[in-house]
Amino acid sequence: MRITHLPSGLVVSCQNEKSQLQNKESALRVLRARLHQIAVDEAEAAASEQRRSQVRTVDRSERIRTYNFPENRIVDHRTGFKAYNLDQVVDGDLDPVVQSAVDADEAERLARAGDR
Repeated sequence: MRITHLPSGLVVSCQNEKSQLQNKESALRVLRARLHQIAVDEAEAAASEQRRSQVRTVDRSERIRTYNFPENRIVDHRTGFKAYNLDQVVDGDLDPVVQSAVDADEAERLARAGDR
């Protein structure tokens, strides 16, 4: 008995038993199992691709901020902010860091508005 699944082109043949009906049932079971495995593999591949797209490479180019404790220095790579008051930032004085982010955002918005 040979069964072809037309949408996928998957072919299953079975000649284990003398009865055609038993061979047909056996071939259908094998076909269902293979189709299920294909569906599971595709779902796993899609999930894996989704996870892979969410994971970053953590290159130096993707760094947001660098905290250098021996030099008491903080650098925000997105805004270009650099200061030598890391101990104050760690203690909660975030105003200069936040202000540099606000200034960079405003400059970017003005640049986009000027391009229009």
